[in-house]
Amino acid sequence: MTILLSDPRVAAVPVLENGEQLVRLPRSFGPARALVRTGLAVRLTLARADLPGGYDLRVVEGHRSALDQQAIVTRYTAEVRAAHPHATGVEVDRLTSRFVSPVAVAPHVAGAAVDLTLVDGRGRALDLGTPIDATPEESEGRCFFDAADISPEARHHRTVLSRALRTAGLVNYPTEWWHWSYGDRYWALSTGATAALYGPVELARAAA
Repeated sequence: MTILLSDPRVAAVPVLENGEQLVRLPRSFGPARALVRTGLAVRLTLARADLPGGYDLRVVEGHRSALDQQAIVTRYTAEVRAAHPHATGVEVDRLTSRFVSPVAVAPHVAGAAVDLTLVDGRGRALDLGTPIDATPEESEGRCFFDAADISPEARHHRTVLSRALRTAGLVNYPTEWWHWSYGDRYWALSTGATAALYGPVELARAAA
């Protein structure tokens, strides 16, 4: 069974903040030049080097402020309530966390997560089954990494992406094929680490 970010087991993971700075990814990862922790940046570089020829990574988002995270939570919670009018408050929170994490444990707020995709050698986006940030409702569940209702080509691309990122030490959030993290609470729970390496971080600590 998929563990969601709203699961109390995620919040129970301790954080032993290691103090790594936020660094901006080079432009070769895409024009967003996302901010991530140093350890994550290193692992993304390793993952890119491990991709088969003709493939590359395109990172579209990294660090997110707590305010931005809460805005996404608020907006999507309203969509979930509209789509599931008979759901209890607890169920709404659970359904919401399929797509966006509670602020307190959010990997993006810790600078520990990226939203990314696979591109070809010319930088053209490849088919991975849905656009990045497609909600479970609008994609009819095809945003889930292991969704069955995607083309063989999209399945192959997800496999290529997964092999490189997992080998580099990242973990996927199973309801979002594009979301990968390292060093956060969800990563720690998924890998059996005794503690997360990164807690919430503000932009004031970012390196140029």
